Amino acid sequence: MKRNFLGFVCILVILSIAGISWKPASRHNTAHFNRPFTAGEFLEKYISNIYESAHLQESGLEVEVFKKAITGYLNLRGKNKIPASSSILTVVDLAKSSHEKRMWIIDILNKTLVLNTWVAHGHGSGEDMATRFSDKMNSHKSSLGFYLTDDVYYGKNGRSLRLDGLDAGFNTNARARAIVVHGADYVGEGNIDEEGRLGRSYGCPAVSPDVADLVIDNIKDKTVMFINGISKNYSSKYLNQDLAANFVYNDPANNYIANL
Repeated sequence: MKRNFLGFVCILVILSIAGISWKPASRHNTAHFNRPFTAGEFLEKYISNIYESAHLQESGLEVEVFKKAITGYLNLRGKNKIPASSSILTVVDLAKSSHEKRMWIIDILNKTLVLNTWVAHGHGSGEDMATRFSDKMNSHKSSLGFYLTDDVYYGKNGRSLRLDGLDAGFNTNARARAIVVHGADYVGEGNIDEEGRLGRSYGCPAVSPDVADLVIDNIKDKTVMFINGISKNYSSKYLNQDLAANFVYNDPANNYIANL
């Protein structure tokens, strides 16, 4: 009788332990993937998180321009066009006057603004405002779109940084046109005081000699640059927000860029 009773007690203890320790696997997996917002909503929060943390509004960068730039950045990441470790994004907004600081170098990983400075446009694009854009040889105009920075070299403008255009029909002649980042004496506050605007380049995003090395060192070696401007014609496959949203939403490894 005692043996039967002890056996019954043992069975009860085993069942109790199993009941406490066992959890349905499906419930755990469902909780892991049950996110409180859609991919599109996640992208908006992701963008806002970086924009606000880096104080980009205070620096004069329009949020819609930043959205375009980071959408392209994410899509280029998704297509493995840039290294996974590349967290620098440069934005040039040629919709602004040349006397404004319209180049922003942003560290996406650390959510900080590295530098905000003046940048020239091509003299074929206009005087104070850039209103005309082209990728044609000898046009001396600025070209819109996404670029990938490459190597540093020394040319007629001193230490310079090569750029590769990524938007077919808009900037892919950048190499052939020698569109590069370089320092230029006509870029700076002195030129604005004298002429009311910056001097102009042959299409290069030229910067002040005072910051040229700082700019080049921060953005060289396969980082993304986006040049924005007022144009009805410009379009890019890298501006697909759905693809960008799915990339950052579905791949948890990318969430380290901007923890929400």
